[in-house]
Amino acid sequence: GWCPLSPTGAQTTQLLVEPAWRPAVLWDRVTLTCQGSGTASATTWYKDGKRSWQGGDHFIVTESGIYMCYRPGSGISPSMSDLDARLVLQVSAQELLEGDTVTLRCRR
Repeated sequence: GWCPLSPTGAQTTQLLVEPAWRPAVLWDRVTLTCQGSGTASATTWYKDGKRSWQGGDHFIVTESGIYMCYRPGSGISPSMSDLDARLVLQVSAQELLEGDTVTLRCRR
């Protein structure tokens, strides 16, 4: 499922990531969705701290980097890193509490 990178119910812009594994890797064909107040056409996307493009609330990541989005009514989202790694240990991107059982996967 989708993974929000900001607390549920918060009145802020959220960056949703699919598939919901951390860290995200390029070869998973990661899709980002920007959720917040205002219209999708008002969305501004940032890569590595620089304004990259405007418009549309969906984006498929094709380059390694740090991504954020901005919606005028709710502000800037938390950042998300996408790695171009050969070997990575991933964890399911869900809210975890001490004592929870987690599933890890080693990807290469």
